[in-house]
Amino acid sequence: LSQEQFAYKIIKKLSKAGFVRITRGADGGCRLAAGLDKVTLYDLMAAMEEDSAVIACMEPGYSCPWREAHGGCMVHCRLGLVQQRLHEELRGHTLQELIFGTAAGEFFIQIVDKIYPI
Repeated sequence: LSQEQFAYKIIKKLSKAGFVRITRGADGGCRLAAGLDKVTLYDLMAAMEEDSAVIACMEPGYSCPWREAHGGCMVHCRLGLVQQRLHEELRGHTLQELIFGTAAGEFFIQIVDKIYPI
Protein backbone atom coordinates (compact mmCIF):
# COMPACT_ATOMS: atom_id res chain seq x y z
CA LEU A 1 0.00 0.00 0.00
CA SER A 2 1.11 3.54 -0.69
CA GLN A 3 1.18 6.07 2.14
CA GLU A 4 -2.01 7.67 0.80
CA GLN A 5 -3.81 4.32 0.62
CA PHE A 6 -2.66 3.42 4.11
CA ALA A 7 -3.81 6.78 5.52
CA TYR A 8 -7.17 6.47 3.75
CA LYS A 9 -7.67 3.00 5.19
CA ILE A 10 -7.12 4.38 8.71
CA ILE A 11 -9.39 7.39 8.14
CA LYS A 12 -12.17 5.10 6.85
CA LYS A 13 -12.00 3.02 10.05
CA LEU A 14 -12.06 6.15 12.21
CA SER A 15 -15.01 7.46 10.20
CA LYS A 16 -16.91 4.18 10.55
CA ALA A 17 -16.44 4.41 14.33
CA GLY A 18 -17.78 7.98 14.32
CA PHE A 19 -14.52 9.59 15.45
CA VAL A 20 -14.00 11.63 12.26
CA ARG A 21 -16.24 12.97 9.52
CA ILE A 22 -15.09 12.78 5.90
CA THR A 23 -16.34 15.40 3.45
CA ARG A 24 -15.70 14.91 -0.24
CA GLY A 25 -15.25 17.60 -2.86
CA ALA A 26 -13.22 20.76 -3.35
CA ASP A 27 -13.84 21.92 0.22
CA GLY A 28 -13.65 18.40 1.57
CA GLY A 29 -11.43 16.94 4.19
CA CYS A 30 -11.47 15.13 7.46
CA ARG A 31 -12.63 16.59 10.78
CA LEU A 32 -13.03 15.30 14.29
CA ALA A 33 -16.57 14.16 14.97
CA ALA A 34 -16.06 12.98 18.55
CA GLY A 35 -14.56 14.81 21.48
CA LEU A 36 -11.10 13.69 22.49
CA ASP A 37 -12.41 13.63 26.06
CA LYS A 38 -14.94 10.95 25.06
CA VAL A 39 -12.72 8.55 23.08
CA THR A 40 -10.66 6.07 25.09
CA LEU A 41 -7.66 4.04 24.03
CA TYR A 42 -9.91 0.98 24.09
CA ASP A 43 -12.36 2.70 21.70
CA LEU A 44 -9.52 3.62 19.36
CA MET A 45 -8.10 0.10 19.34
CA ALA A 46 -11.55 -1.36 18.70
CA ALA A 47 -12.11 1.07 15.82
CA MET A 48 -8.78 0.12 14.29
CA GLU A 49 -9.69 -3.54 14.79
CA GLU A 50 -6.58 -4.01 16.89
CA ASP A 51 -6.58 -6.98 19.18
CA SER A 52 -5.67 -6.30 22.78
CA ALA A 53 -5.56 -9.96 23.73
CA VAL A 54 -2.66 -10.83 26.00
CA ILE A 55 -2.42 -14.23 24.35
CA ALA A 56 -4.40 -16.05 21.64
CA CYS A 57 -6.49 -18.03 24.12
CA MET A 58 -7.96 -14.73 25.41
CA GLU A 59 -9.52 -14.00 22.03
CA PRO A 60 -13.29 -14.53 21.85
CA GLY A 61 -14.21 -17.88 20.35
CA TYR A 62 -10.74 -19.39 20.74
CA SER A 63 -10.90 -23.14 21.24
CA CYS A 64 -8.08 -24.26 23.51
CA PRO A 65 -7.11 -27.92 23.08
CA TRP A 66 -5.45 -27.99 26.54
CA ARG A 67 -8.55 -26.67 28.34
CA GLU A 68 -10.79 -29.05 26.40
CA ALA A 69 -8.56 -32.05 27.18
CA HIS A 70 -7.96 -31.21 30.85
CA GLY A 71 -11.14 -29.40 31.84
CA GLY A 72 -9.44 -26.09 32.60
CA CYS A 73 -6.22 -24.14 32.67
CA MET A 74 -4.76 -22.13 35.55
CA VAL A 75 -2.71 -20.02 33.14
CA HIS A 76 -5.88 -19.07 31.25
CA CYS A 77 -7.61 -18.10 34.49
CA ARG A 78 -4.72 -15.89 35.59
CA LEU A 79 -4.31 -14.33 32.17
CA GLY A 80 -8.04 -13.67 32.15
CA LEU A 81 -7.53 -11.36 35.14
CA VAL A 82 -4.61 -9.64 33.39
CA GLN A 83 -6.78 -9.23 30.28
CA GLN A 84 -9.59 -7.71 32.34
CA ARG A 85 -7.21 -5.23 33.97
CA LEU A 86 -5.72 -4.31 30.59
CA HIS A 87 -9.18 -3.50 29.21
CA GLU A 88 -10.00 -1.46 32.31
CA GLU A 89 -6.75 0.48 31.90
CA LEU A 90 -7.36 1.12 28.19
CA ARG A 91 -10.94 2.27 28.94
CA GLY A 92 -9.67 4.52 31.72
CA HIS A 93 -7.66 6.89 29.51
CA THR A 94 -9.06 9.33 26.98
CA LEU A 95 -7.15 10.64 24.00
CA GLN A 96 -7.41 14.13 25.47
CA GLU A 97 -5.55 13.22 28.64
CA LEU A 98 -2.88 11.36 26.71
CA ILE A 99 -2.34 14.16 24.19
CA PHE A 100 -2.67 17.18 26.46
CA GLY A 101 -1.73 15.55 29.73
CA THR A 102 -3.23 15.03 33.14
CA ALA A 103 -1.68 13.42 36.15
CA ALA A 104 -3.19 10.06 35.16
CA GLY A 105 -2.30 10.50 31.49
CA GLU A 106 1.29 11.47 32.25
CA PHE A 107 1.63 8.51 34.63
CA PHE A 108 0.28 6.17 31.93
CA ILE A 109 2.74 7.58 29.37
CA GLN A 110 5.63 7.07 31.82
CA ILE A 111 4.63 3.41 32.26
CA VAL A 112 4.40 2.88 28.49
CA ASP A 113 7.76 4.62 27.98
CA LYS A 114 9.37 2.24 30.47
CA ILE A 115 7.88 -0.82 28.78
CA TYR A 116 8.45 0.37 25.20
CA PRO A 117 11.38 2.82 25.26
CA ILE A 118 11.90 4.81 22.09
